[in-house]
Amino acid sequence: MISVLLATYNWPEALQKCLESLASQNDTNFEIIIADDGSGPPTRLLIDSLKENYPVTILHLWQADHGFRKTTILNLAIKEACGNYLIFLDGDCIVQPDFIARHRQLAQNGHLVTGSRVLLSESLSKTILAWPSWSFAQFKAHLMQYRVTGGINKYWPIVLKLGDGTWRLYKKFVWRRIKGCNMACWSTDAKAIGGFDEEMTGWGHEDADFVFRLQQSGIVRKSGSWSTEVFHLFHRIHDQANAAENARHVRAKIMSKVA
Repeated sequence: MISVLLATYNWPEALQKCLESLASQNDTNFEIIIADDGSGPPTRLLIDSLKENYPVTILHLWQADHGFRKTTILNLAIKEACGNYLIFLDGDCIVQPDFIARHRQLAQNGHLVTGSRVLLSESLSKTILAWPSWSFAQFKAHLMQYRVTGGINKYWPIVLKLGDGTWRLYKKFVWRRIKGCNMACWSTDAKAIGGFDEEMTGWGHEDADFVFRLQQSGIVRKSGSWSTEVFHLFHRIHDQANAAENARHVRAKIMSKVA
């Protein structure tokens, strides 16, 4: 079974659209573990209102808000996951109906998958958040219009899906295209490296560190582009005060392996 580890913080409107998109998957053999980094009561009320009639199991894990501690709550989610394969997703991302199926297709022993995203403009994000409910059919019907007007930054990866192949494999670690809002690995592999580095607090690069350590342990990175794209709702940039320090932390690990 697959466990979707869904990170969220104080944006229930976006989380609702994310959960609505996961509820319409054509592959329903998965569970959702919401990794909540200290959201207020509205998030819990939303989750509680959806859980009873939701098509798959939802487990809500919450920790007190002591700043950005995504690594800590994700490690708890890894520990609690029942699935042997983990998909990491953020609560400000909306998925296509074949999201789970596409990730399952790319899952391979000894490999991790780093997916891709489609950026939504501020205007389009506001429009979608105002919809009564998420509708992929409605969204797809206007794709070309969205692309021409700048509502989305990609078109072809949404309409043209490519299968698996050696062309997806990375030969070495690169920072490019690592998105913690869309990546996947086996649970045993995540646990073997001790999960995420909890010394990394604040926004930035905890996902790159996780991928680097997986690759150092012998896991091969595979691209999920042109298959698993998620729609990333626009939001203001997070506080990046710790980003530079986190980047130095990762580079130090890389240099220690090269030396």
